[in-house]
Amino acid sequence: MTAVEPHIGPFGGMPFNAWNALPQTLPRFPVRVALPDLRRWQPGNTGIPGVWRFAAGAPGPHLVITCLIHGNEIAGALALDTLLRAGPNPARGTLTLVFANLEAAARFDPENPTASRFADEDMNRLWDASLLAGHRTSHELTRARALQPVIDAADVLLDLHSMLWPSDPLILCGPSEKGRALARAVGVPPLVVADHGHLGGRRLIDYAPFVDPADPRTAILVEAGPHWEPDTVRSMSATIEAALGATGLGPLPTSKASTRVAEVTLAITANSGAFAFTSAYRGGEVIKHRNTLIAIDGGIEIRTPYDDCVLIMPSPRPGRGHTAVRLAKYV
Repeated sequence: MTAVEPHIGPFGGMPFNAWNALPQTLPRFPVRVALPDLRRWQPGNTGIPGVWRFAAGAPGPHLVITCLIHGNEIAGALALDTLLRAGPNPARGTLTLVFANLEAAARFDPENPTASRFADEDMNRLWDASLLAGHRTSHELTRARALQPVIDAADVLLDLHSMLWPSDPLILCGPSEKGRALARAVGVPPLVVADHGHLGGRRLIDYAPFVDPADPRTAILVEAGPHWEPDTVRSMSATIEAALGATGLGPLPTSKASTRVAEVTLAITANSGAFAFTSAYRGGEVIKHRNTLIAIDGGIEIRTPYDDCVLIMPSPRPGRGHTAVRLAKYV
């Protein structure tokens, strides 16, 4: 095995590789935004708690925007709170805003901000028709079943998320061509990532209607930046504005950057408890040369398979069996 010099990371001066080998330990994350008071939005106006719908007089598509699929990703709640306070007034069609996991969000504690991702299980692994129609219960499954008619009614869905580890903002469009086309039309942020989801279960954007090529309904997910940062809230608001413009529910943004699509070719799973990156990589970073050593997993070297390899959401602390990084190339 090639020797690797420990990289000094940002966590208290500890060598990055040594810190990386402690998956149970997390640094203290600063929380620079506050969860808005959601009691005002809890009742909704549709008969479903936390779901607000606004219809224009003119016909048009139904855009559904979801936040708080993960209860600790509060930037999305802040973005929708701002939109609701302004009074949504779509130019055409219908706009529905969804605060998804209100129970988990109610448990959010800035002193322990990672603890309220969900109440019982990850809501973003449950969007399989057989699972939703089954008999197993959890808080998240019950809530997903309540929201399913809202999701089924969407022509276009935008799911708002943020990230634990440093990364450039990006849009996940899933595996479908129609998802890729929607992501390009929205175009904010400009990095579009096409992937195939998670082995652990279907994300909301992988729900069957959104990936069926014969069904016109489609969805994208924005990872707007690190959790609990004001810039991430601003990034989400810019994506919402772009989505309203792309669907004709609002004006087109005055300007946006050209999009680039990166297709995930390989998801690297940590197969040991000693997975360690060779450097403190940031999501969206491009490794110029093929065969560059980027990580070691229990003695196994992980190298880039091609030139200009894009690192998608590297996790410095992956648990065994969890995704450590996705490798992508521009297309």
